[in-house]
Amino acid sequence: MGDVAVGARSGHEGPEGRPERPDDSAAPAVDAENSESGSVDDSAERERAEQDDRARKQKQRSFWKELPILIGIALVLALLIKTFLVQAFSIPSDSMQNTLQQGDRVLVDKLTPWFGSEPERGEVVVFHDPDAWLAGEPAANPNALQTVLSWIGLMPSAEEKDLIKRVIGVGGDTIECKGTGPLTVNGKALNEPYVYPGNTPCSVDEEGGQFKVTVPTGKIWVMGDHRQNSRDSRYNQTDKNHGMVPVNDVVGRAIVKAWPINRWGTLPVPDTFDQSGINTKAAAAITSPGAVALVGAVPLVMLRRRRKASSQ
Repeated sequence: MGDVAVGARSGHEGPEGRPERPDDSAAPAVDAENSESGSVDDSAERERAEQDDRARKQKQRSFWKELPILIGIALVLALLIKTFLVQAFSIPSDSMQNTLQQGDRVLVDKLTPWFGSEPERGEVVVFHDPDAWLAGEPAANPNALQTVLSWIGLMPSAEEKDLIKRVIGVGGDTIECKGTGPLTVNGKALNEPYVYPGNTPCSVDEEGGQFKVTVPTGKIWVMGDHRQNSRDSRYNQTDKNHGMVPVNDVVGRAIVKAWPINRWGTLPVPDTFDQSGINTKAAAAITSPGAVALVGAVPLVMLRRRRKASSQ
């Protein structure tokens, strides 16, 4: 009886007397598989990190290589804009107060003149010095950076001899100042609210404040809004242009006060220049030498034809 019991127990034990464990032989294989998978994942992650690092370094090198090209393109575009479209100018004096204050920056439209547009009455324009109007004025002394930035149009021009005034008359207009005003254009009195407070539209002096002029074709007559503090067309009538500004010397029309921000605003043409009858130029047209010669030649030609007809 006891032997049977012992034999039955022995039949369920392994050869060394230990219970059998089916999973013992498979366990090492699973561990090896996990170890190999972890090694592969680590290798792939390192490879991805190295690829990302190479890509980042390549982008950095590409950026520094492209930066000079981008700067060059920006400079070329800025120069083209300055030359053909818009340029910034700084107001150097008080002659246009209160419309413009000393130190204001204005943007000047240089595009429309390329399409044949000419200055019109009431516009504020920038123009090159016609004939030593700025003689005796202190010269600007910009540093190297200011020179470069003004050359490409990112800063107002510091070295160019330019002035800014309001157009009062264009070719064919007759402009007159008597006493303290008002100023008249083709016999029409101007209402000028833009004139500096306390100033009179016309100046009573013997240097040019009292005048009557007719503007030739291709010229303009300009005056500052600060009438008693502006060396404009009135006070340059002894120069080669008799105080007129050649249209070819006009850089462009000032359209916007851009700086300082609290003075931002447009520079529109005042309504007084749109009044009826101001465009009458017939009288001025026949006073030009060419017109006088033409008018005088017509009767002579007609008389000669009549004589020929009667002789035949």
